[in-house]
Parts: sequence; C-alpha cells; structure tokens
Amino acid sequence: MGKLTTTQKLLPAVYFYLHLNFPCLSFFVKGNVFHIERSLLFMTYKAYVFDAYGTVFDVHSVMKRIHQFFPDQGPFISQQWRDRQIHYFLVRQLMDEYKPFTDITRWALLDALAYSEVSVKPEVVEELMNEYERLLPYDEVSSLSEYHPDKKFTIFSNGTRSMLEPLLENNELSAMFSLLSADDVQVYKPHAEAYRYAHEKLGYEKEEILFFSSNPWDIAGAASYGFHTAWVNRKQQKWPELGIEPTHIIQNLKEIP
Repeated sequence: MGKLTTTQKLLPAVYFYLHLNFPCLSFFVKGNVFHIERSLLFMTYKAYVFDAYGTVFDVHSVMKRIHQFFPDQGPFISQQWRDRQIHYFLVRQLMDEYKPFTDITRWALLDALAYSEVSVKPEVVEELMNEYERLLPYDEVSSLSEYHPDKKFTIFSNGTRSMLEPLLENNELSAMFSLLSADDVQVYKPHAEAYRYAHEKLGYEKEEILFFSSNPWDIAGAASYGFHTAWVNRKQQKWPELGIEPTHIIQNLKEIP
C-alpha cells in the first residue's frame, strides 16, 4: 500500500469531530466506521486506473463463440486459454524477452486448443482471436462515469493498443476511458517499470491513484510499486499469501463508494 496523503491521515480526526459535535450520529458512525472510512478514503483519489482483462471486460465472454465451434468445450477451452495467456507472458517477462500480447494470446489459444484435442482450422483460430476485440464488459461498467463524474478513468493493460482500442470502440467505452498499454514500454505488469510508466503518464502522486484489478498478481505488483489498490474479487476467493495486501477488496465495481 502506498503512503497516505495528509487528508487520508486526518480521517480519524474527522470521526472524532463528528462524535463530539453530532452526538446523534455517534451510533450510526460507530456501527458504520468501516464504510465511512472507505468512502472518505475513496474521495481522496483523483484517478481510477483499471486493468482491462477480467476487471472491466469478461475474458470468458468468448465461451459462447467457442461453443459454436466446439460444443460443450467452451468453459474448458476458455479457462485454458486464459491460464496459458497469463503463464506465457509471465515466463516471457522472467526471460526478459518481450513479445506483444497479441502473440502471447495467439500462442495461448493454439496450445489451449491442442490440449483440448480438437480439430482446428486456421479460420477458426482467426475468428476466436477476433473475439478478443469483442469481449463484453461487466454490467456495472457502463454506469461508472455516471456515479463517479469527478474521477479520471484510465485502462492500463498488458494488451496492445491494437487489441484494446477496437475493444473500447466496439463497446462504446472510448469516451469513458483513456488508455495506457504496457506495450508502449514493452514491459509487462507486474514489473515495477510498467507501473512507473503509468504513474508518469497519469501525472498524479502515487497515493492519489487507485488501481483496480481482478488479478492478484496485478494487485501485488501495483501495491509493491506504491499505488493504492482495489482487488475486484468477483469469485469471492481468499487473497493469496503473497506477503503484500490490497488496500481495498470489493466484489465488483458496483461497490466503489
């Protein structure tokens, strides 16, 4: 977790002031300290930065298309595709041999299909790759700017701009989100250099930025760099023992105060 701003440090004093001057609120405050604290803390952030895949967009919305080609294999192939995608870019990062996320995604798909022992035509591979430009956003995404009009929204992803720009356009989200890609510096998250690039581009102090991701490895990387973080725990899983914790845990983006 990053350092606290002066405003964030003053939050306990705010509670004390409310308790002394508005005693009728004391019971409410006492019973809702966590929610009040979180709401006040969220008010101090100037930029909300979101991972794309799994956070804003549902990577498993490809299952319907997969099912059209390989009936009853949609969930298995989709999960294999995603697991291998993450594994392959992490291996590439450890090797210090960068390849664009388009290549990583294609290789992961080819191996997922091979592992599933299905017969594949080249045109099917292209159809499924194109589906990554048509992933569906989670239901709550479209209303984010309506409920948080004072925030700057940015997507920061390992995906290339050639993948992300059509994805935003196809879902009519280009006006809502500015876009940053780790491909611009050819260093994948969760490497610190990737987050440093985003930090410099955003132009805010670390503690003024809140980074959202559904991926623990991404949250850990952002937190290690010094960002405040919000783990979007859609599957209500246990936070892994990584020796570092998210600043906030929410189940979905509707829970942003």
